[in-house]
Amino acid sequence: MGKLKHLQYLDLGGNDFTGSIPYGFEQLRELVSLDLSGNFYLSPEPISFDKLVHNLTKLRDLALDYVNMSLVAPNSLTNLSSSLSSLSLSHCGLQGKFPGNNFLLPNLESLYLSYNEGLTGSFPSSNLSNVLSWLDLSNTRISVHLENDLISNLKSLEYMSLRNCNIIRSDLALLGNLTQLILLDLSSNNFSGQIPPSLSNLTILDLSSNNFSGQIPPSLSNLTILDLSSNNFSGQIPPSLSNLTQLTFLDLSSNNFSGQIPQSLRNLTQLTFLDLSSNNFSGQIPQSLRNLTQLTFLDLSSNNFSGQIPQSLRNLTFLDLSSNNFSGQIPSSLRNLIQLRYLYLSSNKLMGQVPDSLGSLVNLSDLHLSNNQLVGAIHSQLNTLSNLRSLYLSNNLFNGTIPSFLFALPSLHYLDLHNNNFIGNISELQHDSLRFLDLSNNHLRGPIPSSIFKQENLTTLILASNSKLTGEISSSICKLRFLRVLDLSTNSLSGSMPQCLGNFSSMLSVLHLGMNNLQGTIPSTFSKDNSLEYLNLNGNEIEGKISSSIINCTMLQVLDLGNNKIEDTFPYFLETLPKLQILVLKSNKLQGFVKGPAAYNSFSKLRILDISDNNFSGPLPTGYFNSLEAMMASDQIMIYMRTTNYTGYVYSIEMTWKGVEIEFTKIRSTIRVLDLSNNNFTGEIPKMIGKLKALQQLNLSHNSLTGQIQSSLGNLTNLESLDLSSNLLTGRIPTQLGGLTFLAILNLSHNQLEGRIPSGEQFNTFDASSFEGNLGLCGSQVLKKCYGDEARSLPPSSFDEGDDSTLFGEGFGWKAVTVGYGCGFVFGVATGYVVFRTKKPSWFLRMVEDIWNLKSKKTKKNAGRYDARRN
Repeated sequence: MGKLKHLQYLDLGGNDFTGSIPYGFEQLRELVSLDLSGNFYLSPEPISFDKLVHNLTKLRDLALDYVNMSLVAPNSLTNLSSSLSSLSLSHCGLQGKFPGNNFLLPNLESLYLSYNEGLTGSFPSSNLSNVLSWLDLSNTRISVHLENDLISNLKSLEYMSLRNCNIIRSDLALLGNLTQLILLDLSSNNFSGQIPPSLSNLTILDLSSNNFSGQIPPSLSNLTILDLSSNNFSGQIPPSLSNLTQLTFLDLSSNNFSGQIPQSLRNLTQLTFLDLSSNNFSGQIPQSLRNLTQLTFLDLSSNNFSGQIPQSLRNLTFLDLSSNNFSGQIPSSLRNLIQLRYLYLSSNKLMGQVPDSLGSLVNLSDLHLSNNQLVGAIHSQLNTLSNLRSLYLSNNLFNGTIPSFLFALPSLHYLDLHNNNFIGNISELQHDSLRFLDLSNNHLRGPIPSSIFKQENLTTLILASNSKLTGEISSSICKLRFLRVLDLSTNSLSGSMPQCLGNFSSMLSVLHLGMNNLQGTIPSTFSKDNSLEYLNLNGNEIEGKISSSIINCTMLQVLDLGNNKIEDTFPYFLETLPKLQILVLKSNKLQGFVKGPAAYNSFSKLRILDISDNNFSGPLPTGYFNSLEAMMASDQIMIYMRTTNYTGYVYSIEMTWKGVEIEFTKIRSTIRVLDLSNNNFTGEIPKMIGKLKALQQLNLSHNSLTGQIQSSLGNLTNLESLDLSSNLLTGRIPTQLGGLTFLAILNLSHNQLEGRIPSGEQFNTFDASSFEGNLGLCGSQVLKKCYGDEARSLPPSSFDEGDDSTLFGEGFGWKAVTVGYGCGFVFGVATGYVVFRTKKPSWFLRMVEDIWNLKSKKTKKNAGRYDARRN
């Protein structure tokens, strides 16, 4: 092209050119207009771009929007031709300071620099071109001073957009002096107060995403477009709004407006777009809206509207009434809205069947009816909706089989039928257009259709909680290279898990195959740079070891491998995962010591650690307690844990919570759990466990822990459940535990604790079951009176039987029983017999019987727990 030396106009915009601008372009010295915009993969090199700018001295129009100019320094634009009248560099990735002299080019009429978030500099307040008419600095960091000096230099300005800009000082009233100004966009800034009435000449005004309040000035009567969304307006819509009779576009969404829609809105007969969503409007939609015959877009969602659904706006293409209080049946007369393409009625109180008249809306693209009380089968008349792209019917009471025509709709991209009562097999898909499929929480059965694995554009596949889906997971699933969410949990799938699931897609963020009958091993190869955030294989028959390649899953937040048959030692390599928040390894065959961290900041973000029901031994992992930083501080804001990508998939987990096995379908970000129960841990409870102040549940039960209960547990002020049962703990119960005001569950049973049970505060809420099996304890909770500072082992003599009672107080205490227990049950009993053979044999026989019954009960209790877990 460098040979076309007389070329004046060159437009190569909107193509797919790659690489740099060729060096020959600087030879085109006669160029007046150059447009390379819209070539997303074009990336000019600094040297060639410098020559281009330097040589094209006759250039008047330069458009490089959406060209990747991240390698080019903005000062390269310093040498732009003084004859330049139009410069358009939006969405270019420019970084650094924009040359100030470019704002002062004498012939510059239009300047577009928007969406260059790294672009800085300062817009001058004097010596500006007096012909500048279009200015767009939105989404840059260029400083602007809206003061009198600047305004007086912009008399010819017609279009100004400073959306999300760096406005230092401002006096919006001065903008009324710009008599030629037609469009003003000051959205996404921090303006507050009232709208200046001086802006009377405008026809387009966008003040959205600020903090404006007060009245809407009636002087804005020339407006055709008004956007005041996401501000702090409140009360009823002011009557003055009805004076803006030229309006075609009105957006008042996301404010605090209340009351009913005023009848005066019927005066806005030119309206084509009306958005009143996310306010506090109530009452019925007024019949006067039928006067808005030009209306094509109506959004009244997220309010408190009730009554009838509007049916007379025949030109509507978009209708959103979701998240209101509409009730009754869907009116058949909606068939009159023949232009309708988008219909959203989700989250209301609609009942009955979906009328077959919706089949008349042949232009319908999106139909959303989720979260209602709709019943019955899906009418076959809907098979006429050949343009339907998304169908959302979740959280209703639909029943029968899923009609096969749904899987034959040629344009269908999104199908969501979860939480209904559908039964039967899933039909084969007739087209490969599907991108989202959620059929979870129904009663479907049979194998997963092979056609699902041929949906090459599928990003989300959720068939969870159907219970009766059977067969194996085909390795063909690994052909779905765009898959982001795969959830086949809570079914009856069998066979081995395909090994390719570890590395088939760099986009996969959710892999949930829990609660099936899968066998084999965990995938041995997880590829680097994968996007996996949630991996749940809980409740299968998986064997083998935990693959160390999981450390490649650097985005992983949840790892649940519980309730399998994994035989391994503690997987120390997991501590290097920087974002891991939940680790569940419970009920496997893991063994050995858990020695503590081998890396800096090990498990620093863990909120839930559950390694219960294994064969770990040795002392508690004290070193890890020092690095569990997320368990030391509570979250200030409660959210539900979910993926960080656009899918928004909400995590779930099955967990023992306060002694009950519960499935958390949503996991609160505030939850903190440490469960090391049912192992073989020995030694004392470390004092530093008291540093984990955010813990809500601590379970160390069914181990062989010794020593006293640490008073530092009183620092766990958020604790709701504490279980230290079935250990060998001795000494007194610390009174500090009484200060745990949230503690609802306490289990200290079956230890060797002694002394007075603390009274008052929380301890008065616990019954005897919290302390049973500690024969040295006394207090009102166990109906055993205490004497002095120490607890006697038996009640006063008035409650004893015969002379046998004296023998207990004459020399036999529970310390001797402890010694005997430590040496073996038989040896202890024999020693007791030798030491006290002179005493009455009836006492000895009762003692042996009591100890034997206690041991039998404990054995049966543990056996019952084992059977329950196995079942």
